Amino acid sequence: MKRSLLQVLSMMIWASQVAVAQEDRYAVNRGLPGDAMIQTYLEHAAARISGRFLEGTDSLENWKAMRPRLRQEYLYMLGLWPLPERTPLNPVIRKTIDGQGFAVDLMHFQSRPGLYVTANLYRPAIVEHGRRLPAVLYVCGHSSRGRDGNKTAYQSHGIWYARHGYVCLIVDTVQLGEIAGIHHGTYREGRWWWHSRGYTPAGVECWNGMRAIDYLVSRDDVDPARIAVTGISGGGASTFWIAAADERVAVAVPVSGMADLPCYVGQRLINGHCDCMFLHNAFQWPWTYIAGLIAPRPLLFVNSDQDPIFPMSANERIINRLERLYSLFGTSDRVDAVVSIGGHEYRKDIRQACYRFINTWLKGDPGLVEDSEVDLVSREEDPSHYPIPASNLRVFPDDSDIPADQINTVVDRVFVPMAVPEVPSAHRLNAWREQLVRELRRVSFSGFPERIPPARVVHRDGQGRLRLATEQGIECCAMPVGVVPEMVRQVLLVVAGREEEVVVPAVIETLKQDGEVVFRCEPRGVGGTRWTRKNPPNYVERAHVLLGRTVDAGRVWDVVATARFLAMDRKVPVRVGGVGAGGILAAYAALLEPEIGGAAVSGVPASHMDEGAPQLLNVLRVCDIADVLGMVAPKPLRLRAVAPSVSEKVKAIYAAAGASDRLLIE
Repeated sequence: MKRSLLQVLSMMIWASQVAVAQEDRYAVNRGLPGDAMIQTYLEHAAARISGRFLEGTDSLENWKAMRPRLRQEYLYMLGLWPLPERTPLNPVIRKTIDGQGFAVDLMHFQSRPGLYVTANLYRPAIVEHGRRLPAVLYVCGHSSRGRDGNKTAYQSHGIWYARHGYVCLIVDTVQLGEIAGIHHGTYREGRWWWHSRGYTPAGVECWNGMRAIDYLVSRDDVDPARIAVTGISGGGASTFWIAAADERVAVAVPVSGMADLPCYVGQRLINGHCDCMFLHNAFQWPWTYIAGLIAPRPLLFVNSDQDPIFPMSANERIINRLERLYSLFGTSDRVDAVVSIGGHEYRKDIRQACYRFINTWLKGDPGLVEDSEVDLVSREEDPSHYPIPASNLRVFPDDSDIPADQINTVVDRVFVPMAVPEVPSAHRLNAWREQLVRELRRVSFSGFPERIPPARVVHRDGQGRLRLATEQGIECCAMPVGVVPEMVRQVLLVVAGREEEVVVPAVIETLKQDGEVVFRCEPRGVGGTRWTRKNPPNYVERAHVLLGRTVDAGRVWDVVATARFLAMDRKVPVRVGGVGAGGILAAYAALLEPEIGGAAVSGVPASHMDEGAPQLLNVLRVCDIADVLGMVAPKPLRLRAVAPSVSEKVKAIYAAAGASDRLLIE
């Protein structure tokens, strides 16, 4: 098609603007004092975790011994452990479209009650009675098609598979389906409680895929031993999620769907991805473990050499590691890689390779594929052209057809259950507390040692202000509030939990005890170590979760390390306290560190679901703020201006601990 000079110039200007925007997205921030510190810390942590792949696993027996634990951890990190109940799917075929050599069923099913998955099922027009066909679950990438659902953008794949003797089910995603939810909760929507809740849309996409396989194997025309899963981009990521979770997947063909931690974090490529591309890495996995769970089943790892969000450096590391793992099984022939020349998209060689690999392993046919370009989703001369008009593939043609009981739009609030620990009797309290703390250490504070070492002094000025190193690559600040006499009986360490939190002297006076001197702790990211925050893409906060932490977990570390330093430096007992988020960080520090003598908090949020509450990975799957405050018992605890629901539970726990006299509620 001929283009005018104006059109060409417009395209060049648009391309340059996109390039500038991309460069800015991945640029290293340099404007604030903590930028270099936190970016270097994250980069080194990502490299350290990534380097652990197959560490200590030099045999197939070792890998097989690890695998049950890895699978359970994997499902947990998706929000899927324990596995949800497999409730009735209630599949409904609302309409069938007849094509040339194929038919399309417009259908939906419920992966959980009210969680509707809209889908198009492509199948051969004529199938011999009683014959079972191989099946392909096609999972969609981020192709926005509005109310039509993103399944419609990939219809040419369904048509090809149906014409070649497959049943192909193409399912909509949560955010870009006919009933739209959210993939960008922490990327741009400020839903930081996703971290505390242990929720990621990757878990929903994985579960919907597993239930889609349940549907496929229930069909009389599908061979349950011959099922493949494939997709590009977000669909490539979902291919990994589903194939790693469900061993009924016989063949996996992810296209441009996975990089690794050195790229996502070290090169800031997390900024180019929404939240559905990531699990919460609570157990600090090298990312390739996810793909490793597919072994020894056939896996084709497909990428493009100029893909900006799945770069070749990661591609080469991943496939090299997978080849090493498959060699342990003696199945090196089952894993292969395809690298196409170009950017982030399908091209003819990719489509041919995907179809041929699936043909090889599901039909025993390794022959060349010559017709992969028939019925493309769109054509250059008419980008709006589809083999089937997209609106014709809607499962729910009008908004009024959408079921009233759908939970798709609120699935993030119901998908992962919240724990509600009951206060135990007095004789069971210690065991109850120990179990909760052990679980917090396992899933919320992964990587914390049993005792966090005291901080060390980097700099101390003439006014007693301190720059402290709390862990490798991290510094925080502490300073006295008021005059500090030579003889000190006890220290109250007041925590600034957020940059915007200002603890006024009058409030400090309500927290301190007679004879107590006050130090203010500015943990990482606050005050002298504050860093750049951009919403979107919220690089620092989201990158932490890929490393098994949150920023607030790191701040708890800083509070403990600072308190231990002050106790050693001043040779006196130390209590911790704070207002709002700072008070919660102080409570966790008092819970985790035996040397901290107690806590005093004011105006704290009632739940980690509340706006402004500290976010700790998976914490709401274990307990909530009232439980943590209560578990400070039998240490002295002073509460001011807390919700009645919080104070009542704290009183009940302190009573069970026989420590009611050490609890002061104002």
